[in-house]
Amino acid sequence: MKAESLDSKRLAEIAVDALDDLKGQSIRSINVKKLTEITDYMVIATGRSSTHVKALSDEVVRKVKEAGGEVIGVEGKMQSEWVLVDVGDVVVHIMMAPVRALYNLEDLWSFQAAQDTEAESGSA
Repeated sequence: MKAESLDSKRLAEIAVDALDDLKGQSIRSINVKKLTEITDYMVIATGRSSTHVKALSDEVVRKVKEAGGEVIGVEGKMQSEWVLVDVGDVVVHIMMAPVRALYNLEDLWSFQAAQDTEAESGSA
């Protein structure tokens, strides 16, 4: 199976490249390996419209499959205000700007990562 040869870092890079190719905005990739067992990376991007969000999610799916990765699921395409693409060790969140501002995922995960880093360095 090809997917096993793709590590989570490479999958995150593929997702970021796919989002960038279609002009996704404010793309962030956050390493959350130490924060959750669910996934290794959260990739977050903003789309300009629901059509753009849908196109971005389709491009992520296409690029991941092209690279030999497996897409576990895609949720939210019907409304396309927030589409989640699950590729296993990477979860891609593509949102409209108001939804992204409301949920503020990157600050939540980045804050947690900073807290864990501080805790680790304090205990060393």
